[in-house]
Amino acid sequence: MTICGIEIKGSEAIFAMAAQGANGLEHRANATKKIALDDDDESVNVKAFAMQIAAFVKANGITRIAIKKRSKKGEFAGGPTTFKIEGIIQLLDDCEVQLLSPQTLNAQYKKHAFDLPASLNKYQHEAYKAACAALLKG
Repeated sequence: MTICGIEIKGSEAIFAMAAQGANGLEHRANATKKIALDDDDESVNVKAFAMQIAAFVKANGITRIAIKKRSKKGEFAGGPTTFKIEGIIQLLDDCEVQLLSPQTLNAQYKKHAFDLPASLNKYQHEAYKAACAALLKG
């Protein structure tokens, strides 16, 4: 089973896919590494973003998504656009979406000591950790 991990930063959804292989966790490389939501005040842009996300999920046969949860308040609170992006992803048909806290991601990362593959860009690390944590939690 392949899980798509997503980190939402600013106005971008950053993707990394992981699967449980014969040798443990494996990164599944993909040409699409992120999709941006331009000017979320315009409904045409929000709809276009939603269609891009849906097309990405369908094209890659994704049935499970793990999103790194952002804080709703405090110093590291996510901006309003990040929550709009999260809502769009949660509304996807035929796709199970779960939110994982940063603490859960770090705990799974330490507990299982999985490697961050060289095939990942640095900005994809948190998305990959989300995918792996979801795989390891079952």
